[in-house]
Order: sequence, then structure tokens, then C-alpha cells
Amino acid sequence: MKKFNANLIVRDFIKNLKPYEIKEIPYKIKLDANESPFPVKLSDITTDVDIDLNRYPDPEAIQLKKALSKKLKISYKDIIVGNGSDELIYYLILTFGGPVIYPVPTFAMYGIIAQSVGVERLEVSLDNDFDIDFEKMTSSIISKRPHIIFLSSPNNPTGNTFSSDKILGIIELARQKSSLVVIDEAYHPFCSKNGFLPFLKDFDNLVILRTLSKIGFAGLRVGYLIGNQTVLQEINKVRLPYNLDALSQYVAEQALTKFYSKINSFIKEIIKERQRLYKELLKINGIKVFISEANFILFKIKESKKIYNELSKRGILIRDLSSILPDSLRVTVGTKQENDEFLKELKNILEVLK
Repeated sequence: MKKFNANLIVRDFIKNLKPYEIKEIPYKIKLDANESPFPVKLSDITTDVDIDLNRYPDPEAIQLKKALSKKLKISYKDIIVGNGSDELIYYLILTFGGPVIYPVPTFAMYGIIAQSVGVERLEVSLDNDFDIDFEKMTSSIISKRPHIIFLSSPNNPTGNTFSSDKILGIIELARQKSSLVVIDEAYHPFCSKNGFLPFLKDFDNLVILRTLSKIGFAGLRVGYLIGNQTVLQEINKVRLPYNLDALSQYVAEQALTKFYSKINSFIKEIIKERQRLYKELLKINGIKVFISEANFILFKIKESKKIYNELSKRGILIRDLSSILPDSLRVTVGTKQENDEFLKELKNILEVLK
């Protein structure tokens, strides 16, 4: 009997797609995924979960959107929630198509999702300071007339924010070219600068992505998109029904209304530790450290692959970025104890490699 060969029917642009890989490696300290290091248990938030699991969840997630709207001081009608920001990025590209433009290096899912739905991807390199190359970006917008422009600020994996003037210039040019600008503010809670939420009233081609994943709720997979209702109406046409489960809706809403002061204290501690970790890394010879406005720090060091492997052997997971940024590693800000252990082992490894 002839065997079924999926390769004969899989779409060409899927054949060449490399999946987003998440390797499961044994660890004692996990500093590779930009998660909050502070455990949050369901019992910390609520001990009375009264959900009828035989019923579908609220398809519009109204209570969660109202809790978000109260924090953001906007109408809940200006929000769509999703199963993480990834799902919302998928909906954006599915709705508005391509070409899609984004600066690189940046969050990999913009390119992966664009390729997975068969739209053209246009990548524009950042400048030497990891800021937007305004001339190259605007030239690409004018010549290619993209449907969507993704800007992650603070940017992952570089950690810096892009120049506000450059972003505003891009939004204005994009409006003239009928392009949508998506500012991904996943790391905004750790940033010292204002986000772009106040500019929504001035630009109808602007949408903002945020998430609860980085501040302690990665396990819930709750992301949200903020924009004008004309844009959201189109996205809702492709949004899957009941896309956010009942438990995630309930716990996220409770966290925002009853637990957020604790989350704020975690955020402040992460920022404090980020500053300390940055200063300690600066003291180590042979390391180039980049200023961060996120909950991680990017640094460059010779033999980065070997150092990554040696840290992994010691049970300390960080992110190897050498495939996209030569000699580069990214470490998530952990607790004081985790950061101290990371620094100690890093120094021990460097001493052996001398």
C-alpha cells in the first residue's frame, strides 16, 4: 500500500519555514524565557473559582476587558484579548495581509507567522545602536507600501526602546500609505519611558500589543490588542470563537482587580535587580553590556556558545543568540539569589577559559 506523503501537498512557503523551537533542558535556574522569576499560584489570587466548565467561556471576555480598560483608562470596546500576543499577531497578518515590515533583530514570531500565512516579509536592519534606521525604514515603506509595520519597543532581544520621534515619523508616513503600525509593548511595564497609548487618539492606523505574560502570568497566555474600533471590527472577523478559555479569563480578571499591587511590587524588584545585574556585568572584563528597558539584558562576549553550554551544564539557562547576533547572549532578570548564582558561575567559567 502506498504511504501518504505530506510533502506532496504542503504549501511551499511552509516547507521552508523553520518553527519557533523551545528546547526543554533540565535546569536549576531558568533565565532564558523573559518570565517573571516570582511564582504566582492560583491560590494566591483566588480560592473560590466558580466556573461552569461544561459551558463555553464568554466569547467577548467582557469582564477581563473591563478590568483592563480600568487600568488603561480606555473603553473596553477598544480591546481584543487573545491567547497570548502570538495569536493576535496571527490575526493581524491574517486580516490585513502583506507585505509585512519589521526591523531586525526583533521578536521572531512576526516573520514566522507572516511566512506561515504566505505573505511577503521585509526585514530592515537596525542601526549600530539598535535603533530604527529611519532612512532605510521609510524608504522601504514608500517603495513597498506594506500593509503592516511591526515595531517592538522595548525591543526583544536588544532590550532598548526605539526613538519616539522615529516611531511617530513612521506612523505618520504609514498613515499616508494606508499602512497599519503595530507597536508591541510586551515589556512596557519595565520601561522608564511612556508608551504609545496616548497617541491612539491621534492616529487611527495605530494599534498596540501588550501582554500579561512578562509580569507573572505566562502560564495564562493572555495578550491584548488596543486600537480603534474600525480596525478591531475587521480583526474580529477572523478571531476564533471562544479564543480565550474561561479559567484564563477569570484568573486574569481577578489578578488585575485584586492582586495587582503585589504584581507591581514584583515589577519594581525586577527593575531594581536589572540595574544591579547590569552594573555587575559591566565589571567583568571582556563583556559588552547593553542598556535594557525590559526584564532581560543582552551582552556580547567571545566564545559565547561555549559559555552558554557551560552555564547549561551547571543548570543555569540563558538564551544563546549567536545565530542572529554574533557572540551574543541574553539573560532574563531573576531574583537576587538567581542573579548572584548566574554571576558567580559566569565568572568561574571565564576564569577557566583564560
